[in-house]
Amino acid sequence: MSLISRLSNLFASEPSSYLIPVSQEADGSEHDAVSDSRTDASVAGRIKRMRTMEKAETDEDFELKRPPYLHSMLAGGIGGTSGDLLMHSVDTVKTRQQGDPHFPPKYTSMSGSYLKIFRQEGLRRGLYGGVTAAMLGSFPGTVIFFGTYEYCKRHMLDRGINPSISYLTGGLVADFAASVVYVPSEVLKTRLQLQGRYNNPYFNSGYNYRTTWDAAKTIARIEGFGALYSGYKATIFRDLPFSALQFAFYEQEQRLARDWVGDRDIGLALEIITATSAGGMAGVITCPLDVVKTRTQTQITSEDPSKTSQAAHFEKTVKAAQAVKKGQTRLLHSGPRSVPTEAPVLDTSSVFTGLRLIYKTEGLTGCFRGVGPRFVWTSVQSGTMLVLYQYLLKQMEGLQSAEGPIV
Repeated sequence: MSLISRLSNLFASEPSSYLIPVSQEADGSEHDAVSDSRTDASVAGRIKRMRTMEKAETDEDFELKRPPYLHSMLAGGIGGTSGDLLMHSVDTVKTRQQGDPHFPPKYTSMSGSYLKIFRQEGLRRGLYGGVTAAMLGSFPGTVIFFGTYEYCKRHMLDRGINPSISYLTGGLVADFAASVVYVPSEVLKTRLQLQGRYNNPYFNSGYNYRTTWDAAKTIARIEGFGALYSGYKATIFRDLPFSALQFAFYEQEQRLARDWVGDRDIGLALEIITATSAGGMAGVITCPLDVVKTRTQTQITSEDPSKTSQAAHFEKTVKAAQAVKKGQTRLLHSGPRSVPTEAPVLDTSSVFTGLRLIYKTEGLTGCFRGVGPRFVWTSVQSGTMLVLYQYLLKQMEGLQSAEGPIV
């Protein structure tokens, strides 16, 4: 038998015992490889889903521990008022820098302006001028703000709206609701801060009120009650984006801090960092709007007396005072103001027109005048308010758990 015949018989005699098991083993190996890859992918998917569920449960746990509305409102009111009181002197420096009618400005650097006001006018009537008006609007304003913010934020989150959008919208709506209360106090505060002491020999602001009550009566009598809401549009344009950005930054930073720490209590250091950074960033971004707001509330043009009842009332007084004192650039209280031609007067109610006017005449520096004290003020004020807010909420929660449900 030839070699070829023997080899043919060999392969033909064992087809089932040799070839089939090989193919089965190959198929089994292939199936095992596919099965292993599918198992790995399934395990990875389960791990990812578990982590997502754990994070969702953690976030949900934080959201379920919502304080009662009354606690949020009281804690926010106390925290906001404390922050405003603490930083009022820096706010006065910012107002002087932004509303200074002189050209070139009398107040430039933050530290120099602070010391100058303190030496010349003192603490109570100088750096803390207008503090009574500020406190009258601060507590009720922040109480309304935090109550509205919590209500809007919770309802939007419960409806599945994106958290960032919920925080931004909550801040916008809350500030708009509170503006009805705090804008009149803001007008009084700003004018008294710009004025400084009564019969101020060091700075001619154009106003000369004896007290907060005298300022309110004089404005209502001469300019009309509506003047207490002067600059309302500019105030809204400043405060709505500020509050929206502040709380959007704050809530996101708080979420990141909780994820990093792994606990609801992130500690005092992170509380301070998240609160101050959120307020500081929002303050710097909205500084140009703050400049327009300050000037709108403190500058009145006399070129067209029909535009303001105050100008019509003081038209004769203006002419007499200009004849007596030619060097005076502004008249006391209230009369219409005449500032040097180099310094723009915002006789428009349009915020964008005001921004363009300031930019054209003073450049980017004019748009960010007072940005230093505004950054310090918003950072420390926000830090004080929000840290106190969280602290008071924890204290109230402890009292409630010890004494039973309060609200």
